[in-house]
Amino acid sequence: MEAYCMKCRTKKEMKSPSQIKMKNGRPATQGTCPTCGTKMFRIGSGK
Repeated sequence: MEAYCMKCRTKKEMKSPSQIKMKNGRPATQGTCPTCGTKMFRIGSGK
């Protein structure tokens, strides 16, 4: 799954993505940047 890294300022493939639910109940995907290790986040089911 691709997401935008705020630190690198580019779209990259997420490392170890995991499905989570936000406080409002919407699905999201959370992972880490393979280059800098910053948390990456993408709203949506990730299909």
